[in-house]
Amino acid sequence: MKEIQGGVTAAKGYKATGGAIGIKEGIKDMAILVSEVSATAVGAFTTNVVKATSVLRNMELMEQKQQIKGIVINSGNANACTGIEGEKANQEMAETLADCLKVGQEQILTASTGVIGATFPIEKVKNGIHLLFPKLGKTLEDGHLAAEGIMTTDTYSKEVAVALEIGGKTVTIGGMAKGSGMIHPNMATMLAFITSDVCIKRELLDEILKESIQTSYNMVSVDGDTSTNDTVIVLANGMAGNAEITQKNADYEALKQALHFVNTKLAKDLVRDGEGATKFIEVHVSGAKTQQDAKTIAKSVVTSNLVKTAMYGEDANWGRVLCAMGYSSINFDTKKVDIIYHSAKGSIDLMIQGSPIVFDEQKALEILKEKEITVEIRIQEGIEKATAWGCDLSHEYVSINGDYRS
Repeated sequence: MKEIQGGVTAAKGYKATGGAIGIKEGIKDMAILVSEVSATAVGAFTTNVVKATSVLRNMELMEQKQQIKGIVINSGNANACTGIEGEKANQEMAETLADCLKVGQEQILTASTGVIGATFPIEKVKNGIHLLFPKLGKTLEDGHLAAEGIMTTDTYSKEVAVALEIGGKTVTIGGMAKGSGMIHPNMATMLAFITSDVCIKRELLDEILKESIQTSYNMVSVDGDTSTNDTVIVLANGMAGNAEITQKNADYEALKQALHFVNTKLAKDLVRDGEGATKFIEVHVSGAKTQQDAKTIAKSVVTSNLVKTAMYGEDANWGRVLCAMGYSSINFDTKKVDIIYHSAKGSIDLMIQGSPIVFDEQKALEILKEKEITVEIRIQEGIEKATAWGCDLSHEYVSINGDYRS
C-alpha cells in the first residue's frame, strides 16, 4: 500500500464536484459524488438518539442493501429536527439527483451538515443539484471541489487516497471528510465519504468498516458533543477488476489495512482542524488488562476539558490527566502509573511508578509549546494498548460557537 495524491475521484469510475448554491452566502455549500456503475455501499451513523432525516433514510437504504449510484451533500443546514417537511425535502433532494442520473431514488444517498432546526432550503438545494451536475468530473481538482463543498467551520478540506495490489490488480481507495466541531468519540458532527474500485462481498466490506471506526473515528474528540448527522459511507464499485473478495484471506487483510489507514488519516485531520484548536493531542495508553480498558482510559483523558485547557495554557498539570484516568470507570493501581509528555522538543517524565517527578518547568513549557503533543500513560496492568486523539480548548472555540448561527 502507498499513499497517493487525491481524494474521492482517485479510484476508477467516480466523478465529483462541489460549489456554492446559496445556502451559505458566497461559500461552497454542496458536493455531488457519483459512480459510473452501481456500487456496493456500507455505512456507520451517529449514536445520538436525535438523528437527521438524511441519516434515517440512509440507514434504511443500508438495511435494504441497496446498490448506490450517487450521493448529494449540502452544508449550512443539517435538516435535523425539521419534522415532516424536512423528511419531504430530504426525499426531494434524493429524487432530484436520481432524475439527473436517470436512476431510482433508492440508489441515491443524501447527507447534510450545518444548523439544526432551521427550515431546509429545498428549492436552493434542487437548483444547486441541477447547477452542479453538469460539472461532474474525474480529476483530482473535481474531487477537491467536492471536499470543499462539504465544509462548515472547517478551515481546510480533508482528503486522502491510497493504492494497493489485490489479485494482481491495482485497487485505489480515496476519501474526503468534514468536521471541526461537535466532534466526540462514537462518531461526531462529521461526514466521511470513501470511494474504492475494489470488488468485495458486501458483508465483508461492512465488517471492515465497522471494525475500523472503533479505532479511528470513535477515538477522536474535539469538544464532547455528538452530532445528529454523523455519517461515514464507503462505496465499492468493483471497477479495479480484481476477483471478488469473498473470504478473509490475504486480499481481505490488505484491504482492511488500507481502509483503516484512510479512516485514521481522515479522523486525525478532523481533530487537527478542531474549532479554535492550537494543539493536536495524542493520548497513548499501554499496559491495560484489555483493549477496552485502554480505550476507555485514553478517551477519558482526551475528552477532559481540564486536560484540554491545560494544554491550551501550556501547563504541565499532569494531575488533570490522572484525575481523568480515575473517573474513567476502569480500575488500576495508581502506584504503577507512569505519565510522560512528548513533543518535537523532547520528553519529560511527570509521574513514574505512581510517584510525582520533580521536573524542569521550563523544559515542560518548551515541550508544550509545540503544536503536536503526546501524552504517554503506562498503567502496567496487562499488555493491551489504545490511542485517542484530541485537541485543546481555546477562547476561539467559544467565539466560533457563540455566534454559530450568525
